[in-house]
Amino acid sequence: MRADTLFNGRLTLYQPSLGGYRTNHDAILLAAFAAAQRQARIAFDLGAGVGAVGLSLLHLEIASQVTMIEINPRTAHLAALNLKANGWENRAVVFAQDVSQTARLFVGKADLIVCNPPYIQPGSGHIPTDPSRAQARSGHLKVFISAARQLAGRRARICIVYPAQALSFLLTTLQQAGLEPKRLRSVHTTATTHARIVLIEATLGKKGGLMILPPLIERTHNGYSPELTSLLSSPPAREAQEDEIKLPSRSSINRSSTMAKADRTLR
Repeated sequence: MRADTLFNGRLTLYQPSLGGYRTNHDAILLAAFAAAQRQARIAFDLGAGVGAVGLSLLHLEIASQVTMIEINPRTAHLAALNLKANGWENRAVVFAQDVSQTARLFVGKADLIVCNPPYIQPGSGHIPTDPSRAQARSGHLKVFISAARQLAGRRARICIVYPAQALSFLLTTLQQAGLEPKRLRSVHTTATTHARIVLIEATLGKKGGLMILPPLIERTHNGYSPELTSLLSSPPAREAQEDEIKLPSRSSINRSSTMAKADRTLR
């Protein structure tokens, strides 16, 4: 295990030192994309990994409370450790289980769902040999989209980061689930390269068109672009107000006790 940092050292992130999936700044880009719209009371992070996106939501004051769902028990343990290390354990919980199982418990509860889903569909592409990486990068997109659809409240926003070359598949999958894409932004390594990833926001079946935002360019000849530099060094969140909704004080990955506590909190 190694300790990395986000936001110029303001957040600590424990990750596997050898093997396993390690996060990159796509987590911050997804959180910042979600932050461009209204604040959420209850957010869910599907396929949370070690908790980078969920921690970023709290740091950027996008959500009052966050539920992280990660199927790999060891990775979920690191997510819970990261919550505690950064002092967010009273505003977030971690479920070590499949996203579909958790979604059935909290139908319609979410104001915001963020997701960095597996991008290698079963039967296509090269599957990493490391078991943790394979689990993080391969899986059925439809499972994650279906879970997001179940969790979504009436005015919920669903924000997703996905490889740009698979955009058509992502849009089709969203619309088949009754979700309407509303905002889209492409991310490019340089101004002259094709898009690397896309950031997309969808809502429950509301027509009205898709807003294509200006692209985000990550690098110039001087290094990171001014916009990316700004995003990666966003200021810390303010201290939580006393009247904010509080989650249980203990971030747990135990299925039975954590579900019961979170269910009472989200009612």
